[in-house]
Amino acid sequence: MFKLLLVDDEPIERDGMQAILQHAFQDMEIKQAKNGKIAVEIVAQWKPDVVFMDIMMPTMNGLEAIEEIRQTDKEIEFVMMTAFDTFDYARQAIKLGVKDYLLKPSKAGEIVATADKLFMQLKQKIKESAQRQQEQEALQKALAIVETDIVTQLLFDHVHEMHIDLLVEMLETQPAEEKFVMTVHVPEGAEHFYADIKEKISKGNNVWMGACYDNHLPLIVFRNPLQSLRSQAITLANGILALTDRNEGWFVGIGTICESLDDVRNSYQKSLIAMLDLKAPSRYRFYSDELEPIKADVPVFIKQQEKRLVDFVRLGEWEAVEGLVLNVIRQLEHAGEKVLRTQQRSLEFLWLTTRVMAEIGIEAETPLYSIPAKDYRQLMSETLEMINGLKKIYMTQSSRMEFDKIHKIKQFITEHSHEDISLDILARKVDLSPIYISKMFKEKLGINYIDFLTECRIEKAKKLLADPKISLKAIALEVGYHEPNYFSKVFRKMNDISPTEYRMTLLNAGKAEGSGT
Repeated sequence: MFKLLLVDDEPIERDGMQAILQHAFQDMEIKQAKNGKIAVEIVAQWKPDVVFMDIMMPTMNGLEAIEEIRQTDKEIEFVMMTAFDTFDYARQAIKLGVKDYLLKPSKAGEIVATADKLFMQLKQKIKESAQRQQEQEALQKALAIVETDIVTQLLFDHVHEMHIDLLVEMLETQPAEEKFVMTVHVPEGAEHFYADIKEKISKGNNVWMGACYDNHLPLIVFRNPLQSLRSQAITLANGILALTDRNEGWFVGIGTICESLDDVRNSYQKSLIAMLDLKAPSRYRFYSDELEPIKADVPVFIKQQEKRLVDFVRLGEWEAVEGLVLNVIRQLEHAGEKVLRTQQRSLEFLWLTTRVMAEIGIEAETPLYSIPAKDYRQLMSETLEMINGLKKIYMTQSSRMEFDKIHKIKQFITEHSHEDISLDILARKVDLSPIYISKMFKEKLGINYIDFLTECRIEKAKKLLADPKISLKAIALEVGYHEPNYFSKVFRKMNDISPTEYRMTLLNAGKAEGSGT
């Protein structure tokens, strides 16, 4: 129901126009005002859609009233009514954005036609506004999926630079030179908090949120130059924890600063180390050298062993896994490392083992030592027990066939490329972890899953571009892009020409072929 305000100092004029309009429009609500001042007051409270405003009135004339209303409300449509057909009035009215002009006395048909035209325009505006809102919601949903997947790939795999650049451009944010990772430990059954956390970090923060995996929710936080690292991280951590009423199980580990997106994995690993003790009273902890002290001659050795461990786990060589981890413990003992610090290093190797297992589709709970080790003998015994437990899980689940999984994933992406497909959606379809799917694409097919999805969409778009009757906007929506400008940018990135240029190439080639025959 539209609302219309009639403003005129003549009661007969107001009543006559109201009778005409109410007869023509059954779903219209009408109010009256006898001068501009009263009109301003009614508009402020009632918010009409249209105002029929007389010009010459006592107290405050129509032009003065329109000017005052325009200061607070730009959406109301005005029709100027006057018995004086002068250019000066018309010029002022146009300047104030008046939609139409009625010269009194007006015929009933003119009044109805003017109102009908405005209402048709308002209906179209409402329709377009609703459509824009739907498109914006769809775009935000798509951006959230892309953001989540890119964070996952940054932390566990390689992500194509094109997607980072486009994401940054579409989010209209420029990542700071410095960034760090915060990882939120989420208790079982607390998934309903994800939306609250997403809303929290989107307010006043430049943060990318990844997918929660193995009870770990990673956040890539871009440094705010107006705050210290500790102040920014603590404020964000407390804001997230406040959403949960600091219930048992919630904890935030805070990694170190890094300058390149390629280095965020290191910050992520250190945020996990900061979460070694989930019972800390503050419920958050910064990574520090005290949590992971190593000798000056140890880092290269540790890195070499980590690479070997990854290969052994992927190949299922569990005797080699056992020998490697126990050998690291012996090496650190021989180097004079304290037993508790070696236990922390050993735990990192066990975590790496479970992450590699997860990447190949084998789920296992994150291992934790039951108590701090009193000596190296106890540490060796409990470590061996945990490795054997992981081995049993691996042997039970390792019968899955990768080829079938890859074929199923490719087929699903090809058939559903026009939809919003995330790593989580793919993971549920084939019963594998998002991390493993990302890794599998890179290692088995030599391509990221986002690149494969993009190729499917662009190839479909090329076929549609051959039909000049289909608009670029329709093609963008048809192949899965909610924003035509984004589609054009992706197309140009992939083909070095715009969709329009590609279409012209096809049409010119068709003409040349036709003339040749």
